[in-house]
Amino acid sequence: MSKRVPIGVDGLDIILDGGFPRNSLILLAGNPGTGKTVFSAQFLYRGAVDYDENSVYVSFAENRETFFENMKAFGFDFESLEKKGKFSYLDLLTVKERAVPTILNLIIKETRKVKARRLVVDSYSALAQSFQEPIDVRIIVHTVLGKIVRDMGCTTLLIEEVPIGRTEIGFGIEEFVADGVIRLRTSELEGRLFRDLELLKLRGARLKERKLAFTLEGGFKVFPPFKPKPIKRPKRFQPIPDPPGMYSTGIKALDKALGGGLPKGFVMLLELDEKISTLIYHLFIAPMASNFVLQGRGVIDIPSSGVDPALFHKYIGVYGGTEEEWRRYARIISVRSLKPPEDFPNVIVVKGEDWREDLDKVLEASKQLTAETGQPNLSIVGVDTLITLYGEKHCEEILNLSATDARRAGAPLIAIVKAGFRKLAVKLSPIADIYLRLTMKHGCPLLYGIKPRTPLYAVEMDVSKGYPQPKLTPIL
Repeated sequence: MSKRVPIGVDGLDIILDGGFPRNSLILLAGNPGTGKTVFSAQFLYRGAVDYDENSVYVSFAENRETFFENMKAFGFDFESLEKKGKFSYLDLLTVKERAVPTILNLIIKETRKVKARRLVVDSYSALAQSFQEPIDVRIIVHTVLGKIVRDMGCTTLLIEEVPIGRTEIGFGIEEFVADGVIRLRTSELEGRLFRDLELLKLRGARLKERKLAFTLEGGFKVFPPFKPKPIKRPKRFQPIPDPPGMYSTGIKALDKALGGGLPKGFVMLLELDEKISTLIYHLFIAPMASNFVLQGRGVIDIPSSGVDPALFHKYIGVYGGTEEEWRRYARIISVRSLKPPEDFPNVIVVKGEDWREDLDKVLEASKQLTAETGQPNLSIVGVDTLITLYGEKHCEEILNLSATDARRAGAPLIAIVKAGFRKLAVKLSPIADIYLRLTMKHGCPLLYGIKPRTPLYAVEMDVSKGYPQPKLTPIL
């Protein structure tokens, strides 16, 4: 495999096995506002700061001052790099209509002067459209490819503006000559901004993933398909104190997205699509439960299908909970036919026949746990389990009565609605104070709020504190 040049874009270097091939020509295409300039600037800035590779930015679109000012918002201090001789901004806005040789000589001269190993031409479209003869377009591509990229050893990005409404890229030559082609796109997902890129080609690379979600939050960041991460040094979960008049979710980023936390006596719907695994949604549920248990508060759990008392017990251990805390503060509801493990005295068995009888038993257990702890309990309900046992109609009745009881006690209730029950989720939404959805796109889990309305958040697994938590990054 050819030597790689790290791009400096989180996530993309991983997908491309280390970055772009060295001395390659990459075409970066997209409609206006898709993030082409940010991507290119990050490629140059990280190259200079992290890999000691000098660079040149050739612009036919905006002047130096505007570029420098705009890039400060992403933490890119190009002015400092310029003073150190590691970067040069070549403003050709006023000379783009000169003869091709003149422009190319200016680019080559500046590249040699800085001893650049990275080059960006922004935009190739603006330059090429000023030429009347098609042959001039070919001269640009072949000169950049031959003289600058190959002979001078300069990995180069050609930015290509794709007009809104068009799907084809460029003038019909550069995408065939380029070593790699990346298209950036913006669209909507459930009425919210969504950004993704498509890797159309990259010579010498076996592309495992061709479409990836990304954001411009704090720079250009790509989200590879979700993968669990090992916990190298397990630590006990550190509970997050409750904000005034609220409960913390145990996840700071989620508290912030929800305006501070969870209102007391609230009901939350968490709706999952068919691609969301148990591991992914438990990244949210497990810290919520741990935040209660490890503060001496009770948790009542009616598990979703595929989740048994043993799994819940395991999660308490993953977050550093003791056996005593598990037995004292957790109550797991199980159907008699499932035969709960004998060594779990905190499992409450219901018959699964008469929903009123079973609900009374669960509510009574909740009251007893509250009396023992002196605090309200967190209730977690797998809606699919209720539907399997009692049918959809009785499931609605159970949730309505449970919501009323939770509000009266100032206790939180979370109802998990799995794929296939979206109509029911919408039907139940009037009783919910908070309504969140977890979906998946290009292998990246995405969370967004319907109540309250939030942008899309990309979800990653964070184990930096010694236990798993979701890392939320807004798609901006």
